[in-house]
Amino acid sequence: MSEARIVLTTIGSAEEGRKLARLLVDRQLAACVNLVPRIESIYRWQGAVDQAEEVLLIIKTTRSAFPKVQETIQENHPYDLPECVSVEVDAGSERYLSWISESVFPQK
Repeated sequence: MSEARIVLTTIGSAEEGRKLARLLVDRQLAACVNLVPRIESIYRWQGAVDQAEEVLLIIKTTRSAFPKVQETIQENHPYDLPECVSVEVDAGSERYLSWISESVFPQK
């Protein structure tokens, strides 16, 4: 089992996404964050169905860093209820997975 995790969140603009991505990487909570622009989301919020153009952030981190990643997203995200979903990485290139672990500051 790998220590690597993929965390997903969406955000309203590329500028906001870059700011959050830079914060996560600068704090060594993520090895890398990919920004996927112009996704369209259809969702239910406060009893109504809504639609928005968003940016998807794909955050490469570790299991032990996830609580701090989640906290950082919550504290620095413009949404009232930001998406923050961690997906376990069960396999991958050993060199790539090692790079993720080496790039993320060990969390206590």
